[in-house]
Amino acid sequence: MEKNRKEYEVGDQAIDSLINELAKRSSSVETEHLLREILTTTVKLGMESGDRGDLKLVNNALKELRYSFKIFFPYRAVKKVIIFGSARSKKESAEYKMAEAFSGKLTKKGYMIVTGGGPGVMEAGNKGAEIGKDFALNIRLPFEQKPNPYVHEKDKLINFKYFFTRKLIFVKETDATALFPGGFGTQDEGLEMLTLIQTGKSRPRPVVLMEPKGSRYWSAWMDFVNNQLVKKGFIKKEDLNIFRIVKTVDQGIKYIEDFYRVYHSIRYVLGLTVLRLNKEISGKKLKFINQEFKDILTSGEIKVSPPTKKEILENEFLNLPRLAMNFNLRDYGRLFELIRVINEV
Repeated sequence: MEKNRKEYEVGDQAIDSLINELAKRSSSVETEHLLREILTTTVKLGMESGDRGDLKLVNNALKELRYSFKIFFPYRAVKKVIIFGSARSKKESAEYKMAEAFSGKLTKKGYMIVTGGGPGVMEAGNKGAEIGKDFALNIRLPFEQKPNPYVHEKDKLINFKYFFTRKLIFVKETDATALFPGGFGTQDEGLEMLTLIQTGKSRPRPVVLMEPKGSRYWSAWMDFVNNQLVKKGFIKKEDLNIFRIVKTVDQGIKYIEDFYRVYHSIRYVLGLTVLRLNKEISGKKLKFINQEFKDILTSGEIKVSPPTKKEILENEFLNLPRLAMNFNLRDYGRLFELIRVINEV
């Protein structure tokens, strides 16, 4: 397979030879071809772009991603919840208190917390977390966004120049999303998260919209979604399955835990969609989901499956049972329904 890959090269034999040598010296056998392509892209940028601003952007973005991967790598096996919410929420506000309690209970259950690192709800998330179980991804702004004093370990504080690299790490390094009331930033982060899930650009995850007692923040937002988005056909009714409004901390935590009760993870392999499970499902349930969810298949049935060759090659959760199907890669709201049914006791 590697031999059949069309080489991505600069086109100058001497430079390509140097890139190949550097890639060999700087990576493992498994990652050598990827590093070679990264180095090739870097050289091409230098040869093709005379714009200093372009190169500065690429340089800063790559540095931020490299450092973030380094910080998160030792904790990849631990499930993490990202907390979004207003930087302007006061300590006495209902959403601040709710976020602090939510974070504390989650870390006691073994989860880690990721916040935007600033004040308000973000501060509450770091404050509530047990020591050593939280991260803060701060954005450098000329106002408002200074790192909060509750990031327990300073090596887990990452300062970003760019929103887009910060958002990428928010999604890539976490397994669940909790949205508290907030302003444009919270709405932006929340809607981007829902868009990524709706379009399949992010793997399925629990998204909880945390509404404190006495608040109608998300309920009022839901009125808009139903009246303007669903009724006018801008989204499907099934798309509402990709999030859940909850009224208490315990409801939010239960939804996250239930999401991963049986469902473990997803993998797309050569047109096949593989659902990895924490335990096998019964033949009766398999028959039921085939009857109920045949509308989201392009062909065939949902079947029990061994690990694919690609998963074996990359050593991905080989001990877990699996379901495989020809998913249409479109109806992600229905896919969430399928996951819910799989998780039901």
